Amino acid sequence: MPNPVDEFNAYRERMNEKLLQSDSKLIKRIFNLDTNAYTPGALDVKTKELLGLVASAVLRCDDCIRYHLQTLHKQGATREEVTETLGIATLVGGTIVIPHLRRAYEFWEALEQAG
Repeated sequence: MPNPVDEFNAYRERMNEKLLQSDSKLIKRIFNLDTNAYTPGALDVKTKELLGLVASAVLRCDDCIRYHLQTLHKQGATREEVTETLGIATLVGGTIVIPHLRRAYEFWEALEQAG
């Protein structure tokens, strides 16, 4: 059975490379802005990633949810922190977020199994 974490990372890396090879200053600047927004500042990286997870769930972006979950896993977030954050996202976003919540839990479990 394919590992969902590895599949996500391979696809994301391959497609980001293609996107960044374009001549679009706008795309390159958006990528740069996104990268810099999640660096430490008044808020630490983990807090910013938790905020990103809420926004991604409310906006129903599975790729974004996976990205933030992976970064949170690397930042040492606990299952309880992620669960509470996703609970807030579901409260804010409503029941339409529940399918994304299911996939988020599934991906988090894959991250935990991967180590």
